[in-house]
Amino acid sequence: MKLHELKASEGSRHVRNRLGRGSGSGNGKTSGRGQKGQKARSGGKVRLGFEGGQTPLYRRIPKRGFTNINRKEYAIVNIDDLNVFEDGAEVTPEALVEAGLVKNTKKAIKVLGAGELERKLTVKAAKFSATAKEAIEAAGGTIEVI
Repeated sequence: MKLHELKASEGSRHVRNRLGRGSGSGNGKTSGRGQKGQKARSGGKVRLGFEGGQTPLYRRIPKRGFTNINRKEYAIVNIDDLNVFEDGAEVTPEALVEAGLVKNTKKAIKVLGAGELERKLTVKAAKFSATAKEAIEAAGGTIEVI
């Protein structure tokens, strides 16, 4: 390596482009904003969704339906998923998180009746479907609504 072959490492020599510092800088006078107009002014931005006066997309598209702001979201667990627990175990929301069946305990848990249960379990959850309730009790287990 020779002295004339030395080169600064990538990213070490980046200098912020200073606008409006004379014509020799390449970005003097109008500072890269061009001549006049809304975008040349200070604070001259258009709001989000603005399409130059044309009716914006969010107003052109028909609005349908209704979103209930008080809707309760449930994390769903099926009966056949509960076979990972030992016979006679107590299935709580925390136990379901540990088993990897539910991401976290923020959502309430609803147990659905898909599949078959082969173990006697005590299941604690916010809601149970009618088929899930029957399946748990048929296997000799109990349910508890939290």
